[in-house]
Parts: sequence; C-alpha cells; structure tokens
Amino acid sequence: MLNAAPSKRYDAVVIGGGPAGSATALMLARAGWKVAVVEKSRYPRPKVCGEFISASTFALLAELGLLEEVRGLAGPEVRRVAIFAGDTVSVAPMPAVGGSFGKWGQALGREHLDLLLLEAATRAGADLWQPYRVTSVEPLRHGWRCEIGHDRKRAALLADTVVAANGSWEKSPWLPDCDAPHRESDLIAFKAHFDGAELASDLMPLLVFPGGYGGMVRSDQGRVSLSCCITRKTLNRCRKDEERAGDAVLRHIARSCQGVADGLAHAEIRESWHAAGPIRPGIRAAFADGMFRAGNAAGEAHPIIAEGITMAIQSAWFLCHALISAQDSLASRSGLAEIGRAYSASWRGHFAGRIRAAAAFAHTLMRPRSAALAITLPRRFPAVLTFCAGLSGKTKQVPIAAPPRA
Repeated sequence: MLNAAPSKRYDAVVIGGGPAGSATALMLARAGWKVAVVEKSRYPRPKVCGEFISASTFALLAELGLLEEVRGLAGPEVRRVAIFAGDTVSVAPMPAVGGSFGKWGQALGREHLDLLLLEAATRAGADLWQPYRVTSVEPLRHGWRCEIGHDRKRAALLADTVVAANGSWEKSPWLPDCDAPHRESDLIAFKAHFDGAELASDLMPLLVFPGGYGGMVRSDQGRVSLSCCITRKTLNRCRKDEERAGDAVLRHIARSCQGVADGLAHAEIRESWHAAGPIRPGIRAAFADGMFRAGNAAGEAHPIIAEGITMAIQSAWFLCHALISAQDSLASRSGLAEIGRAYSASWRGHFAGRIRAAAAFAHTLMRPRSAALAITLPRRFPAVLTFCAGLSGKTKQVPIAAPPRA
C-alpha cells in the first residue's frame, strides 16, 4: 500500500537542489517565502561538471553568506588560461574581475558546493524533500499541484509558483528536447579527479582533440579535475571491446594533447569516471506556460567556456529579484506574465551572448580545418585567449544594487 502524505501548501516549489535550485530557494526563503525544494538524489554526491566558479559570482556568494566558506574549500585561484592541442601549449592571463571579493575564480567539487547551498537554503527556512522525484506538475485555477514520490511514499505540494531548476538531462514534460533521439553528433560528458597530476596551480587549460573538447583545473583537496565532452561517434570509434568508456576517452585525449599526456603521466585516478548526457546546449524558455526556469533548464552553454555554475547561480538571482520585486502581481495571470517577461529579458540580456559565443567556440574547435587556424592564433597572439575568456562571461557580474527582499 502506498504511503500518502497530506497536501502541503507553499509559496514556491523548486524542482532540483543543484546550484540554481538551492540558490533560488535560499533567496526566496530569506525574503520570507514558504519554499519547498524537491531533490531526487541524496547529498553529497558527485556530479559531472567542470567545477570552475568564476569570480564574477563572488559578490553574489558574499550576499548569500557563503563566499568565505566556498573560497576556503575551493582550489587555488585560476589566474591563467591555456589551450592544449596536439603538441601546442599556449598560455595567457585570465581576465580579472573588478570589485573587492576576488579577481580570479576557483574550482570546487559539486559534492561540496551543492551541499553548502542546499544546507544554507534549509537553514533559511526552506523545506527539503529529498530524495524525492516530481512525478507530475498540474496547473490549477490558482497555482500548481506537484505530485512527488520516493519508494512507496507520496506527497502533494500545492504552490503559487513553480521553478524548474532540475538541469537539462532530467526527463521532464517542460523540457521537450530531453527526449530527442540519439544522434552520432550528440555530446557525452565525462569527468574524473586525479591525484599527483602535474598542472600549474593557477592554470586552467582548454583541451582540444578530435571529436570533442575538455578542460583541466586544480580543484579542492589538491586534486585535478578533468572534464570533457566527446561526440557519440568519436566515443564509439575509439572505444575498444570491453574497455570502459572513461578509459577510452582519456586515452584518446592523451594521444591528442601532449599537455594532458605529460600532466597525467604519473597521476592516479581518484574513484572512477562519471558520465552524463547527451548535453543539449542552447537557449530555452526562461518562462513558459506559467512556469519559471533557472539554470540549465532555462538555457545551457557549451561547457567549453566553464560557466555552468556561474550561470546557474546568477540566473537564480535574476529570477528571485523579479519574483520578490513584484510578488503582489503573482496572483493575476497578467501580473505573472509580466514578471515572466521581465525575468526572460534579464536572463537573455545577461546570458544569451555567452551561450552564442560558447557555441561558436565549440563548433570552431570541433572542425579540423577551423580548429587548426584557431589553435595557431593564440600561439602567435596569446591575448586572443584572454579576449575569448572575456567573451565567455568570466567578468560579467550581476547588478547587485540591493539584495532582493520582500
């Protein structure tokens, strides 16, 4: 027999407890909203992610009261960017962020970052439903009814506002492209940590190899994180019978990037490879059918620019600012639509450019002819790397004139 819990009413239900969802719940709860966070996984847990947090997010993390703890746990400041392709190693300065919270970003494993954000949200008063999955979301005359479940337990959450912040890999009716058929060109994401790797503490290289791209960075606990995306076609081609996919990917990258081969020559993998995907980069709808979206659910940049965490947290700020500033208008459909338009405009103004830049970088470097030219340019003019890092949004901060409050 199923265990059914009585319905509970909230001002907002946030689907997903990653950086976008937890930051949204934290800001809304601090503003006095009654918030529920529904997260399907038990924390802490590893996550396929490049782990880099741009310094452009530090002012917002400070506003959330988490900057000191995040920076204390994270790896060293990343002051230089590089490109590893074939035997080419080109290095340039990382563009610095203005302000008093730090000029350069750092890397922190998602098992630490996500837990910090989620715990902060619960301390602020958000109710946590974990590990629960959202099984259905039904619009009501006023608000929403969210059915959630775990094992044989069931509950119904009633809310005036629903925020989808469950990424782009989770199959959801509000993310139709998650059910797209598999293609050879699909990008599959991989990540692993290494101990004993030889990588300068302040360096974050972009890895360019046939059929994909990746990155390395020195993260927390002295470990080096290697993350990458590779096409399904390339993965199948380089994978031998019975060989683990992660091992095949690493062999392919090391054969294609001398900098990776040298850096990991004496390193040992920590735990095992993690994989996810296919990734679906692109601009989606930040608001549609009365539902708000944050993080990758609203739009996703190619991971080549290492801006996923930053975009997730910053998108949560834009959303909460729009909701809290006009919360009295949520009761009417016209008011809700106006809030949705305002949030969508802010989201596009801040993120659309870097999503397009990321797509251009990825498509250029994954085509042999254009990649050859692109690799030659920073070798001759290293400042090109600094310029491209700026285009990716590394220095673009949210306009925190005042914290969003009720």
